[in-house]
Amino acid sequence: MLSDLLRPVPGSLFASADPWVLLTVAALAVLVGAVVQSTVGLGLGLVAAPVISFLDPSLMPGAMLITVVLLPVLTLVQEWRHVHWRGIAWGVPARLPGTLLAVWVVAVLEPRVLGAVVGMMVLAAVVLTVWSFRVRITPASLTVAGALSGFAGTATSIGGPPVALLYQYEEPPRVRATLAAFFLVGSAISLTALTLGGQMDLRTVVAGTVAVPFVAIGFVLGNVLRGRVPPRTLRLGMLTVVTFSAIGLLVQAALG
Repeated sequence: MLSDLLRPVPGSLFASADPWVLLTVAALAVLVGAVVQSTVGLGLGLVAAPVISFLDPSLMPGAMLITVVLLPVLTLVQEWRHVHWRGIAWGVPARLPGTLLAVWVVAVLEPRVLGAVVGMMVLAAVVLTVWSFRVRITPASLTVAGALSGFAGTATSIGGPPVALLYQYEEPPRVRATLAAFFLVGSAISLTALTLGGQMDLRTVVAGTVAVPFVAIGFVLGNVLRGRVPPRTLRLGMLTVVTFSAIGLLVQAALG
């Protein structure tokens, strides 16, 4: 049965909990993250990755990488004309070295330690987002952001912040479309690398696939909210939720 396949592995903090409760919590996290990302350009990984890592770190990062693929596809269908293709041309190839390093990290780290890495990455992203310093979009900055995105996206499924920092002052459609292109190509590269590295199994694939419908629902809700709720309000709520989630992951790792 699905619930048996997705039961948290022994040793997880919630190993004795009902799998359906955990699936519901994870699905809600994915739904909220998809709403935020379809509105402001990123947020699915920032919201859902800490929650899923907290529930069952053994599913990370593979399950999230599968789950997030649909959202950039839907975004590009809607806003592909706004993609900054020059940025894609410089940033995407730079993901490869970061991706290869991340595959090794995923192979050698224990799931709980990887959960702590997710927590630290999220907190770093929150700090950078709040700081909101401006970096010019140049071939050099795109290359650095692409490499960092490749590592972070493959190791923790949170690869958006390095690229988002470059585009945060661009028009919203350009931000959403360009980040979607990065996410789509980057997720494909990361999934391929993790599969070749032996880091993907049936349980991870099923968990990621089960959450995909909630991404579609979140995309629709995000389109409805886009014109009604100020992006700043959504971003503030997102940062609050993910900060507490990240702190929870670090506490969990510290308690062992």
